[in-house]
Amino acid sequence: MNTPRFQRHSENFVCGHCGCSVTGDGYTNHCPKCLWSKHVDVNPGDRADSCGGLMEPVALEGGPAEYRVVHRCIKCGIERKNIAAEGDEPDALIAIAQKRQMGNN
Repeated sequence: MNTPRFQRHSENFVCGHCGCSVTGDGYTNHCPKCLWSKHVDVNPGDRADSCGGLMEPVALEGGPAEYRVVHRCIKCGIERKNIAAEGDEPDALIAIAQKRQMGNN
């Protein structure tokens, strides 16, 4: 059976890092306040990974047309890239970009 590469699920959640209540829109995959995520997917939206570790935002890639937040799981070390959302906290995005420039990832 072919599984789609992306499965949309509108889910609300409480951020495991900062405790912010997040209203999901089906594309929400990280907290807009602190940008942390949770390692739950093999393919986006499938909820097929049992790791469950928190994913730290460690870098910002791309440019104004489309920034991507690079997350690293603090439990298993896997890295994933997620598109920065319109509602993401600008100061949090800037902090990640500066952190990477200083080589502190």
